Amino acid sequence: MENRDVDRRKFMKAFGSSAAASAFVPATFAINRESRIRNERVESAQRSPARIRFAVIGINHPHIYSQVGAVLRGGGDFASFYAKEPDLADAFAKRYPQAKLARSEDEILQDHAIQLVLSSAIPKERAPLGIRVMQHGKDYMSDKPGITTLEQLAEVRRVQAETRRIYSIMYSERLENRATVKAGELVKAGAIGGVIQTVGLGPHRMTPKERPAWFFERSKYGGILCDIASHQADQFLFFTGSTRADVVAAQVGNVHYPQYPNFEDFGDVVLRGDRGAGYIRVDWFTPDGLSTWGDGRLTILGTDGFMEVRKNVDIAGKGDGSHLFLVDQKQTRYIDCSNQALPYGEQLVSDVLNRTETAMPQSHCFLATELVLKAQRQAQTLTFKV
Repeated sequence: MENRDVDRRKFMKAFGSSAAASAFVPATFAINRESRIRNERVESAQRSPARIRFAVIGINHPHIYSQVGAVLRGGGDFASFYAKEPDLADAFAKRYPQAKLARSEDEILQDHAIQLVLSSAIPKERAPLGIRVMQHGKDYMSDKPGITTLEQLAEVRRVQAETRRIYSIMYSERLENRATVKAGELVKAGAIGGVIQTVGLGPHRMTPKERPAWFFERSKYGGILCDIASHQADQFLFFTGSTRADVVAAQVGNVHYPQYPNFEDFGDVVLRGDRGAGYIRVDWFTPDGLSTWGDGRLTILGTDGFMEVRKNVDIAGKGDGSHLFLVDQKQTRYIDCSNQALPYGEQLVSDVLNRTETAMPQSHCFLATELVLKAQRQAQTLTFKV
């Protein structure tokens, strides 16, 4: 790993602006073709020999592609999938010809050879599916949000405790972003001292004409804090090391899209944990002039320095994504994370085999979800319009 001392102003001037795009965004969005091909080659090269058999049920969000990629890298044999929507199933089958198209969900649930089920179904359907998966003796990995109500969370917790199966939620902004993974290693090594606070920003591009109908229905996606802010709640717990936390304040609103009355386009949250504080802001206001779907950022404040992760793009700086800047008592550094390993998939496969919790403690998974569900429920509603 190469660390380079950087004068920030010279750095920005030297590299200028360049285009970048995420490898896994909705299929109808513009995708940077070279970036996608490069990531697919890396994914193929990093695949481990098959150690478990897995399946997919529900592919309503294209995050499923990164979910499958993680498990393939970790040693999963992709056996079968089921989707209710023929158009989604056709595109998915072309991407993964090795996987059999099942005739029904039950065909997968009754297959004793399947050990792990992945899903990016419509958000409100993910928890009930996960419950059925666990009750059939299989482990489960959901796209975020993995649970959309506190009532669903209570039932998921009950069934998970009863079955002792894994209910994992793939918070890809931490688990599948190389700079965020590297930041976790550096925090653990004490690079910035003790962590005081995280500030997580999750802007997204709206593109309403290219969204499915369920995207605009809060009852189906859970609300903006339940949905997007789940990433930032996960990162807050992970980087502060908090195992208990409360919602201090939260607010949400639809300030710009009156034509979608059940939609929320802005939200923020203040969190207080037993080992640190957190602030989260999420929105649907990424302008078309940005080269990617959102300028996602994470700032980690420590007693001896701070780090900033620019997940998708460094505007007016380096192109592509996964940028990490570190400032300590001695210097300012830009850290190249291009070769950083992504261990989540391999860890989860090992957890399935060994009944361990190395990829994500179950308590952490549920607490991150609980925080955003409580924030969503108690959030004050913004009344101004822009």
